[in-house]
Amino acid sequence: MFEATNYLDLHHTEHRILFDQITHPWEVLPKIKEYLQRRLEPANLGTLIGKPFIGENVFIGKGTTIEEGAMIKGPAWIGEGCELRKGCYIRENVIIGNGVVVGNSSEIKNALIFDEAQIPHFNYVGDSILGFKAHLGAGAILSNVRLDRGKVIVTLGSQKIATGLKKFGAILGDRVEVGCNAVLSPGSIIGRDSIIYPNTSWRGTLPENSIGKTMEQLHIVQRR
Repeated sequence: MFEATNYLDLHHTEHRILFDQITHPWEVLPKIKEYLQRRLEPANLGTLIGKPFIGENVFIGKGTTIEEGAMIKGPAWIGEGCELRKGCYIRENVIIGNGVVVGNSSEIKNALIFDEAQIPHFNYVGDSILGFKAHLGAGAILSNVRLDRGKVIVTLGSQKIATGLKKFGAILGDRVEVGCNAVLSPGSIIGRDSIIYPNTSWRGTLPENSIGKTMEQLHIVQRR
């Protein structure tokens, strides 16, 4: 059920080797740090607008634009043709594919972002994987730590799978859309081409081609 290829087209990342010899896609997350230590060769082949902060252990691909006010702490591997806008914060152990947008007040740490994903406004992506063309609406949050600080469990109906991870946000399949101000609890798994409605608090696994939403009734009363 949770094979990586059920959610992610591995042709849309240059780092598919991370998925070798794993059972579940979240097993990639602890591998990112060591992968970057072995393979990352710092270089800047992109274009800087003004003076963004770029750490020493960062690779930036051709055609990528980084605006003033962006901070790339690193280690980070950023692909080609990306747009990193003013105010974004790329923390440690981040891999970003080609054609990705990371926008104002968006923070990413220990994550793998596939090609053409968009994280454009006021988003938090911690210990997560975003598939090809996945998109976060403004204010969408991928929470990565349980309130009791326990290890994250993935749920599918009554089935529970222990991940062994204290920090694990979400796996978003290819072309997933997460609406504005939605919050995904740790261990959320969202299938390909699925949608999370705005303002939804989501927990668990959503099958592909599905919609997750909070059912609310709007009441209109006469003003007095």
